[in-house]
Amino acid sequence: MNICWNEIKKRSHSLRARLEAFSDPTLKLQPPLQEIIDWLGQKDEDLSAQLPLRGDFSMVEQAKDKHLLFMEEVKSRGPYIYSVLESAQAFLTQHPFQEIEEDASALAKDASPKSRSQSLSRLLWKQASVASELWDRLTARCLDQHRHLERTIEQLRDLGVSIKEATDALNQAESVQTTWEPIGDLFIDSLPEHIQATKLFKEEITPIKDTIKMANDLAHQLALSDVHLSIENARELEQINSRWKQIQTSVTERLRQLQDAHRDFGPESQHFLSSSVQVPWERAISPNKVPYYINHQAQTTCWDHPKMTELYQALGDLNNIKFSAYRTAMKLRRVQKALRLDLVTLPLLSQIFSSDTLQSSDRSLDILDVIRCLSSLYERLEEERGLLVNVPLCVDLALNWLLNVFDGARVGRIRALSFKAGIVCLCDCDVKGKLQYLFSQVAGPEGTCDQRQLGLLLQEAIQIPRQLGEVAAFGGSNVEPSVRSCFRFGNGTSYLELSQFLEWGSLEPQSLVWLPVLHRVTLAETVKHQTKCSICKQCPIKGFRYRSLKQFGVDICQSCFLTGQAGKGNKLHYPIMEYYTPTTSGEKVRDFATTLKNKFRTRHYFSRHPQRGYLPVQSVLEVEVTDTPLSSPMLPHAETHSRIEHFASRLAEMENQNCSFFTDSLSPDDSLDEDQYLLRHSSPITDRDPCSATQTIGGFNPEEEQGELEKVLAQLEHEN
Repeated sequence: MNICWNEIKKRSHSLRARLEAFSDPTLKLQPPLQEIIDWLGQKDEDLSAQLPLRGDFSMVEQAKDKHLLFMEEVKSRGPYIYSVLESAQAFLTQHPFQEIEEDASALAKDASPKSRSQSLSRLLWKQASVASELWDRLTARCLDQHRHLERTIEQLRDLGVSIKEATDALNQAESVQTTWEPIGDLFIDSLPEHIQATKLFKEEITPIKDTIKMANDLAHQLALSDVHLSIENARELEQINSRWKQIQTSVTERLRQLQDAHRDFGPESQHFLSSSVQVPWERAISPNKVPYYINHQAQTTCWDHPKMTELYQALGDLNNIKFSAYRTAMKLRRVQKALRLDLVTLPLLSQIFSSDTLQSSDRSLDILDVIRCLSSLYERLEEERGLLVNVPLCVDLALNWLLNVFDGARVGRIRALSFKAGIVCLCDCDVKGKLQYLFSQVAGPEGTCDQRQLGLLLQEAIQIPRQLGEVAAFGGSNVEPSVRSCFRFGNGTSYLELSQFLEWGSLEPQSLVWLPVLHRVTLAETVKHQTKCSICKQCPIKGFRYRSLKQFGVDICQSCFLTGQAGKGNKLHYPIMEYYTPTTSGEKVRDFATTLKNKFRTRHYFSRHPQRGYLPVQSVLEVEVTDTPLSSPMLPHAETHSRIEHFASRLAEMENQNCSFFTDSLSPDDSLDEDQYLLRHSSPITDRDPCSATQTIGGFNPEEEQGELEKVLAQLEHEN
């Protein structure tokens, strides 16, 4: 009976618990809420598993379809979740609770019914809050995921279109590239057409760059959205970028090669100059475009053209001329003829120099600029004169000479003023025209120039005799004395006008005396004087004729006079008249009267009244340094050069005073100073008295001073 009683009590308690459970609403809501929480958590994990997306259009489409099914499932579950949450909300409204700390003892069996009700309501509220929050987050994430999928599909579609367009355009561009002929197979005349076609092709493929940029931007946006491109898409994108870079490099390189070929072999290139030399010589070009010459037979290289080397060797035959101005002029005359510049007129040069390249005299010209100007010059010369001119040879020789004069270091650049000065000095024009043009190149807008501008002009001009090794006789490489000498005609102003410069130039200043002498040498070449040389007996005398104004009937040809040859008993004394044009009867009468007058003058008179045919300038060591010295380019060791020039000048002055013009013991190299150029010259245009100047050295023993100066000069030359 006890056993049966105990069994009845258990079943009674179980039945009571079941009845109480069915009678309490909280026990009805807790299991559904917990089930909803678990389901929402699982679906949130499933939604996270859909990311990241793969960057393939078909795969993203499948992911979108799968996500739509997922959203339908979530949507179908919505009414049940809303009903459970509404039931929980209704219960919590009927059974409010206080927000207190949860007491574990409240759920104990012996807790009061009120405490247990409060605890159950609080637990139900927490479950409902969690379920509501999870439901809101899941629905929001589903919508965001759906928008993300649609945006990704659109971007992948655009990416595919961009890649396809870029691929098609690249294929077309590459097919055009396959039709390009090698540069070496193209005709020189067709190079401009190919250059233009390549530039046009470069412009046509420019839209490809925008298409590829759009594809790269889309790929970048997908990467920021955590969408990883598929292997195929990534490979296609990399390929179009690589192919585009190759096409760009290929087009740029071809355009550069075409332009280089046009520059090196086109009308404005140096290629046509390769015919200026013959076997075994070859014309080569250094990296800075300066030409040099290779002798394959001797296996040597040199800067000078073979013809220029022959010309310089031939100029050595003129070293027996005692007067440096005439020696320099004779050498320049040969250079002038070799370069065919004796046929070039100043108006023609003015037209050539009017180009934009030569407008500014301060501009620096490269080798191609010089070649372009010289080519235009000789081509125009050939057209106007109707002469057969070897243009490549003349251009190459002229370029060679200009580099020797103004760019001995072969830097590869020449100032426009240097180029103009060199060509104008050797062109076919009178001295006044040359000086007038050169002055205009350094003058300012007002037609005047200051000391600096004049110094630049004289510095360029003095480089011409300097290259021939004759600079010492013309005042040296320092042009400051010449500038000061010229500005004495400026009436004390800081600027010089053209008329004042021409007045100074008409006196044949020492630094420029070689220029009028060159003009007279040119005029005298074709002149014949119907008289006989008193030394070599040549008749008629060709070229210059020298008549003694001390002795009657003494005429000397230019060969005997300039080389210092004298017949027996015919030592000449001053003065002497030079003729470079046929003599007139008036000139003969004048010379007879002058000779008769000189008969009654002693040798002491002539030694005390020397006459120069040029305007001397003081050496830099013979003048005091001014407060505002002229800044002009100086050559290395300029001080030593100036000292040598100074002592050489003084030594020549002493030799002048102690000996006659020519002596039997005077060798061709004993006197190279321009102080020996003490001639009068007669011109059909103007017959003026030369500028006279006296230089006396007193208060010393001439022989001792001469020996001392020779020692000092030898020491300075050794030092130099």
